[in-house]
Amino acid sequence: MSLVFVGNSEEKELGRQKAPGMCPYCEGKVTAMDVESQFRCCFLPVCYKIKRKYVCTSCSKQLVLYSE
Repeated sequence: MSLVFVGNSEEKELGRQKAPGMCPYCEGKVTAMDVESQFRCCFLPVCYKIKRKYVCTSCSKQLVLYSE
């Protein structure tokens, strides 16, 4: 008996907007991107998630927010 898992994940950009603050690495401007990720199993959509990612416009690093 064998088990084969066929699946993939796709991301699509929904929009961009300015974000407050600056990049801690190069002090460039930061943009906020809304991204829709979709997981498919055997070509059938299983899960949709909408995330907000922060990216520096100068050095293109993805920034992570930490809250306490």
